[in-house]
Amino acid sequence: MTTAVASAAYPFLAEGGLGANGIYVGTDLHAEGSFTFDPFSMYGKVEGFTNPNLLLAGVIGQGKSALAKSLALRSIAFGHRVYVPSDPKGEWTAVAQALGGSSIVLGPGLQGRLNPLDAPPRPPTVPEVEWEGEVRKRRLLLLGSLARTVLGRDLLPREHTVLDVALAAAATRAATSGRPPLLGDVAHALADGPSLDLAGGQLAGRLGEAARDLAHAMRRLVFGDLAGLFDAPSTTAFDPYQPMLCIDLSRLDGSDDTALVLAMTCASAWMEGALTDPHGGKRWVIYDEAWRLMRHPALLLRMAAQWKLSRRLGIANALIAHRLSDLLAAGDAGSQSRALAEGLLADCSTRVIYRQEADQVHAARTLLGLTSVEAAALPHLNRGRGLWKVAGRSFVVQHQLHPAELQLFDTDARMAA
Repeated sequence: MTTAVASAAYPFLAEGGLGANGIYVGTDLHAEGSFTFDPFSMYGKVEGFTNPNLLLAGVIGQGKSALAKSLALRSIAFGHRVYVPSDPKGEWTAVAQALGGSSIVLGPGLQGRLNPLDAPPRPPTVPEVEWEGEVRKRRLLLLGSLARTVLGRDLLPREHTVLDVALAAAATRAATSGRPPLLGDVAHALADGPSLDLAGGQLAGRLGEAARDLAHAMRRLVFGDLAGLFDAPSTTAFDPYQPMLCIDLSRLDGSDDTALVLAMTCASAWMEGALTDPHGGKRWVIYDEAWRLMRHPALLLRMAAQWKLSRRLGIANALIAHRLSDLLAAGDAGSQSRALAEGLLADCSTRVIYRQEADQVHAARTLLGLTSVEAAALPHLNRGRGLWKVAGRSFVVQHQLHPAELQLFDTDARMAA
């Protein structure tokens, strides 16, 4: 048969790969040649490559973390920058420091503080009035995400209005001190029922009552287990010209899942706000430990918005998960959470799958549309070897690490000692 017919029957054919203009990853095992990849150079040049986002999944210990860090490290040589909005395990700090970047460590007893309501610098091409509206919209989106995460439900229409009025009151209060609003200002406004009723105009007498649950939700960030981390002026300024910046949340690893997700939401909002400059160059934004994110619709909604903006802002989002079934755990079939999770996957033109356990193959095949040959290969992939699905094309690639990278990325030191 011809190669065109054979490619429909068997997906792995020796071909020219994705071109030579990219970051060296390793060896294409079927073509027996080098495999390179760079989503920024491929966009607009490779048919079917519609966005720069990447999904990376694999069971623990198969090298997916090393691949993500290797792509980040090697991207620096191409002039790209790397941002990790939340690092729950503290594994990216050493990489950032080795590259001349920095890591912001947050946790109880530490000096680091981030104000997620900080306004990022206004791009010179955006009028001031328009930018004020954009900043306000971002702050409302963040407050809504935090409230939904704590309350475990969608907000009522009156509660959206309450947040809007409380944010306006907090901004006015902060302006008198010449600083950005803080979460504490918002919490104070939510707890002041009479003032909310007065500011509500025709809704007088109703907003104060509607604010009760929101006031309790916001209180956790100001007086609860996350007190002091996100309710004070930022102790560091975002430097967009650093080669790599990460926010280390490993000191919160003993907290409950909701507290960690709240911290991830605040940290992500602080960093993502500074990525709005379309002239900031090409940047990777890496979301590790995605299984934590999938269970919280509010955070999924924020990520979906970030995915949609990737092309306009020159950003490649990377989502790292253990199993493809983590996406299915976002919610029941037909739910908003499931739709958001599947939307993230659909907006990833590149999917890299490392070894999956046999009971996970069906979920992987269903979500990714794998052929029977591709699916059968997943349980038998060796360490560092992954199935790459790029714009409808399939490759089996053995990742190659430099000895210095191997030492820097080692996450098994305690087990091997």
